[in-house]
Amino acid sequence: MQEFVKEYLSILKVEKNLSDNSINSYRNDLTKLLFFFENLKISDLNEVNIKHITEFFAAQRTEGLSSSSVSRYSSSVRGFFLYLKQQDYIKNNPTSNISSTKLSRNLPSVLSFNEVEKILEQPNIKENLGLRDKAILELLYSSGLRVSELLNLKISDLFLSEEVIRVIGKGSKQRIVPIGTSAINWLTEYITKVRPVLQKKMKSENIVFLNSKGSKLSRMSIWKIVKRYCDDAKIEKEVHPHTFRHSFATHLLEGGADLRAVQEMLGHSDISTTQIYTHIDREYVKQIHKDFHPRG
Repeated sequence: MQEFVKEYLSILKVEKNLSDNSINSYRNDLTKLLFFFENLKISDLNEVNIKHITEFFAAQRTEGLSSSSVSRYSSSVRGFFLYLKQQDYIKNNPTSNISSTKLSRNLPSVLSFNEVEKILEQPNIKENLGLRDKAILELLYSSGLRVSELLNLKISDLFLSEEVIRVIGKGSKQRIVPIGTSAINWLTEYITKVRPVLQKKMKSENIVFLNSKGSKLSRMSIWKIVKRYCDDAKIEKEVHPHTFRHSFATHLLEGGADLRAVQEMLGHSDISTTQIYTHIDREYVKQIHKDFHPRG
């Protein structure tokens, strides 16, 4: 897939005479796209469908993609697939029937509470790494952390007796996030029983979650952990680590939480970013009506 990107960028440079900065922007956008596909185990671009594209854009927006950046991302992705179709590298263009507005407003995928419960039941807590994974999943759902925030969490950021953690978010902004009893219990189990076994003096650097070699986990590791337990739980939705963040926010709002409180917990600088979850909540209510009303 990387070869297709290189070829497409060469065409842009030669035929459209784009600047080096523009080419680099396109390269970054498409590299993120391929990384997203890789985590979904997509190795053939013919496998990509409209759902994959809209989920990619939803993930980017929740990672902080601004409205002004949506247009460029849309141009990068739509142009790339149009080129692949024109060259007969793919049979169908998954972006052909999707507008840039739709890409920017697509609602992220959310797990039901029962689906979350199933996933959380999967790790084998009798094994060290299973207990670590259990703590990771519990914390993701309990706190709505971004993957980068989870990876960089340090022991000194944990205030478990006060039922909160300190999170270093985007732009090095700090926020205090409450965590639930279940997450506290499993985090305590991991820290007392497993982390001392995994840690290495020169590698661990006070980081909470460590790999088997005592170093900080990678983003790919978290993707694999989530993918593994979702598969074990037989979850049919396409789930990525950020889905736990979506689910955290949606379930809070469904339960009646104040929007600004959720904004604070998620670390959103603009409440309009948090408001996407009110749309999810409305979609949920509409679906419930459709499923259970006698004339739905």
